[in-house]
Amino acid sequence: MKKGKLEIACFNLESAIIAQDNGADRVELCANMKEGGTTPDFEITKAVRNTLSIDLNVMIRPRGGNFVYSDFEFEQMKSEISAFKKLEVDGFVFGILNEDGSLNELQNAELVALANPLPCTFHRAFDGMINKFQALESLIECGFKTILTSGEETNVVDGIDVLSTLVEKANNRITIMPGGGLRSTNIGLLKEKTKAVFYHSSAITDSGEIANQQEIQSIKANL
Repeated sequence: MKKGKLEIACFNLESAIIAQDNGADRVELCANMKEGGTTPDFEITKAVRNTLSIDLNVMIRPRGGNFVYSDFEFEQMKSEISAFKKLEVDGFVFGILNEDGSLNELQNAELVALANPLPCTFHRAFDGMINKFQALESLIECGFKTILTSGEETNVVDGIDVLSTLVEKANNRITIMPGGGLRSTNIGLLKEKTKAVFYHSSAITDSGEIANQQEIQSIKANL
């Protein structure tokens, strides 16, 4: 089986350096871990970009909570993408839903076009959507390159069957990236069952916000 790749969600420069030094293939930079990740500070992102040689994706999410945004928040997301592009980041992570839990195709497509030529990942807003298989097709049409998902459950192990089906249905048209409770203890099972090629973890093993270098090494060793 092909060797998998690993993205580490980082909430600070220290974690980003640990991720790179211990074999991560990409960093997803965010702020506000307790909110599930929001747009990181511009100056911190600049420092991370100047330090890393591996790929750096940036979360674009104006606040925690739901994924339905006001006109003002949507304009904020657009201006953040434009600003971060100037830092030469490698991609963006976002997701916008309608009030009824369906995909806001117009707004997502507009952000994907604005981010172009940089690739976009649709984040775990996917796990709250009504029809995941229909959503998969819509996200491909919108131009997303990756979907970050736990398979609609609170963690990847519970969502393993859905993840496997998503990988199968995606059929290499879009990358399905399992994430949410992914650890060195379950990565072997996930890789075997889902056949995914990219995996996502914070690799945080205590109550802090710093990635654990042994955990990153252990996940990588099992890929």
